[in-house]
Amino acid sequence: MVNFVAADNSSCSNGNSEDTCRNKTEALHLKIGAIASILVAGTIGVCLPVVGRNFPALRPEKNIFFVIKAFAAGVILATGFVHVLPDAFDSLTSECLSLNPWGNFPFAGFIAMMAAVCTLMVDALATGYYERVHFKNQSKENHLNGGTDLGNGNDLEHHENHVHTHSHATHGHAHGSNTIDEDSTIRHRVIAQVLELGIVAHSVIIGISLGASESPCTIRPLVAALSFHQFFEGMGLGGCIVQAGFKNKSAAVILMTFFFAVTTPFGIALGIGISSAYNENSPTALIVEGVFNSASSGILIYMALVDLLAADFINSSRMKKNGALQLCSYIALLLGIGAMSLIAKWA
Repeated sequence: MVNFVAADNSSCSNGNSEDTCRNKTEALHLKIGAIASILVAGTIGVCLPVVGRNFPALRPEKNIFFVIKAFAAGVILATGFVHVLPDAFDSLTSECLSLNPWGNFPFAGFIAMMAAVCTLMVDALATGYYERVHFKNQSKENHLNGGTDLGNGNDLEHHENHVHTHSHATHGHAHGSNTIDEDSTIRHRVIAQVLELGIVAHSVIIGISLGASESPCTIRPLVAALSFHQFFEGMGLGGCIVQAGFKNKSAAVILMTFFFAVTTPFGIALGIGISSAYNENSPTALIVEGVFNSASSGILIYMALVDLLAADFINSSRMKKNGALQLCSYIALLLGIGAMSLIAKWA
């Protein structure tokens, strides 16, 4: 028992037990290759849906877009459940952390749950705020144009009644249709931004872990696995950006695609810089990594289930009325989950 404890303490203080496959020079070459590979894969993945909307067959109103989005949602769901959350449990239940409090309470699950609840709150509050701003601006325009002033606190109710009452009338049809489109756009913009927050949080941790490793045996399979990981995850985020209605060359699209593409490579570069001092088994590293991964998994799981899957499979009238589209989307969803879960064998 004494020898076991001594060995355990040694592994906690010395970091990775990778001495059998430790080669700093080869590891550095692999990490530089990983930066390039992951950067290219992530950029292609997030840009494919954005560029694809220039082709009529791949626009958001087409059925094929629903199928692609279902695949991407499966990828994001598997990322949260299979990749990120188990890592969070491993970090926060490590023997290198003190039993009290880390061993006496399931912090990883609790943080993930609270992150999901906070995401719900941010989701609802941000959507409500942007809608109120939209209605306020609309009421000002109506007032300036000699129309009815809706700035009396009942904007939303009056607005909804207006849409339902006049949607088939010649006078109000265009207004009602445009307003519904604008409300949907607001919603999708909030979804895209919150989803990127969850992705970026765990991408930094993934990058630092790879960059700090000095074992070619560990890094080599991770390069391919993380490249596929970034590609599929980028497709999911890119689909949300497309539905958000941003113009291709707008600052929002450029910034969102840029930050997604460079976050993991930046984490790898940061890991390389701190590799000499970084100990992945130190209490500080384990707690920070565990908390970030827990919060990220909660965000990703919420976004995948509520904002991506429920929005299409439950709330979409097109999906409900089209059995073939439903079947194809379910198959795509399972393929996305399966592909990302398989990658978990190496990453």
